[in-house]
Amino acid sequence: MTVLEAANPRLFLSTGILFVNLLSILLRFYMMRRWLLVPLLLLCAAWTQPIGTAEPVRLWPNTSFRAGETIRYKVHYGVINAAEAVVETAGNLEHIANRPCYKATVSGRTLGSFDFFLHVKDQWRAYIDTASILPLRSSRDIEEGSRYRKKEVVDFDQEHDIVRVLQTHDKEPIRYTFKVPDNVQDLVSGFYFLRTLNYDHMKSGDVIRMGGFFDESTFNLEVTFRGREVIETKAGTINVLKLVPKMPTNRVFRGEEAIKVYLSDDRNKIPVLFQAEMFVGSVKVDMYKYDGLKYRLNMAR
Repeated sequence: MTVLEAANPRLFLSTGILFVNLLSILLRFYMMRRWLLVPLLLLCAAWTQPIGTAEPVRLWPNTSFRAGETIRYKVHYGVINAAEAVVETAGNLEHIANRPCYKATVSGRTLGSFDFFLHVKDQWRAYIDTASILPLRSSRDIEEGSRYRKKEVVDFDQEHDIVRVLQTHDKEPIRYTFKVPDNVQDLVSGFYFLRTLNYDHMKSGDVIRMGGFFDESTFNLEVTFRGREVIETKAGTINVLKLVPKMPTNRVFRGEEAIKVYLSDDRNKIPVLFQAEMFVGSVKVDMYKYDGLKYRLNMAR
């Protein structure tokens, strides 16, 4: 990353729109320094859909979310309301590789004058197997500025530890195949996976490790549980669980604990606030509205 890239406000806005976008920059730093493995990259002459066995590769308990959930966020760059983001789990299940899946979509766009000068309109989607809480397909449709575009579909063959990538933002479609670790996540499904964990038996300082695939590379992300807090959001005062992704040294984020994710301290465990401190400004993604939660939100009295 160049100094110019590190000082580019569009970089911060695009990452702020999706808290998974912000983690994507973190993952780029991880991939520079420590790769889980070197992916097997094959340029395929033919493209095939994943072959499903109609059986999950694992059974993972989920009591936290269901279909029909919508969470809305305001994205602030410093004190400025710069963008909006929505995290939505479709009301109906879909089937990928003969498996029922949650269709989870994270979308965001810049607002007002920011949209004129620093246009961002992104959509990230994951089809998450209901039994294993692993992605079977993901997609990205990225529109930033007047020129940058990225359209990508990734199919996950979790049984054989293979992902197949189709990119269609250029004139000619590009297809890749990668070998990946067991039980690999994408960025969107990774957040849903964090919601399924039982934090009641964790103590502050415990580390959660999660392997995943992003941007044609594998990664190993470490997230530290930092205990419980009470925070203010646009939706009210909420009891929360505090999670901090481990940060390598870099020129964008300020310190090891520059990124903080707050999940509601209840059975939903929804992300209610996301903060990132950078050397040039800060980004805050603040929940202001929610609907279709499985349980009542744990508001502070």
